Amino acid sequence: MKQKIIILTILVCGILLLVPFPQKPALLSVVKLTEEPEHIIVRGSSGSALTVNISFGDMDIENWIANLKAPYPLLFLDMDWVDRFPETVDLIKEKNIPVALLGHAGEAYHQNTELLISQLERFEKAFGSQPLWFRTMDEDFPFPLRAALWEAEVNALGSSAVYTGGEIPPVIEGEILSVPLHREVRVSFTDMKNLMDSREFQPLEDVLFAMSVKVKKIPK
Repeated sequence: MKQKIIILTILVCGILLLVPFPQKPALLSVVKLTEEPEHIIVRGSSGSALTVNISFGDMDIENWIANLKAPYPLLFLDMDWVDRFPETVDLIKEKNIPVALLGHAGEAYHQNTELLISQLERFEKAFGSQPLWFRTMDEDFPFPLRAALWEAEVNALGSSAVYTGGEIPPVIEGEILSVPLHREVRVSFTDMKNLMDSREFQPLEDVLFAMSVKVKKIPK
């Protein structure tokens, strides 16, 4: 009788080892969130995310970054600006503020995807890894650029609205707001503070993975 129990126990243990049990899902790398390169991400499904495009500014940017509190906005950085202000970049790294790659205007990539490759390499050299997110200066994503981003496993991120100062826009669930800090178009830091105080911003990934990502299809 004891021998039968031992044999039965061994059989049960063997079956349990062979049967796959559901596991907790692994953390997903944020790559290729869209199903095809015709799409760019413009909205999540809940909450609000703030993204800031930086291509111009010196001490004012450094002071603003020094005083930022978590949760941080996603900073889209122009690589020429990154090269000019290494101390500010070091501060961004020290505070572990999320960064992404800000490219040129979309038309620059129509027949020059090598420009993107060069910018990706410069970003990786500066930050130690390839960006998960890319945005052009004007949020125009020509098809050759989208195809190159898709191949490089970098997500094209647009925005739900661009805030250029003044009246605060109403809250829209899943919104991805973009704020420009350029030489030509530049939001004052007073307006920036008013915007940041106007709603509770969350990290971009929280807004996207709530989860249904809104995409915009762009014709070839």
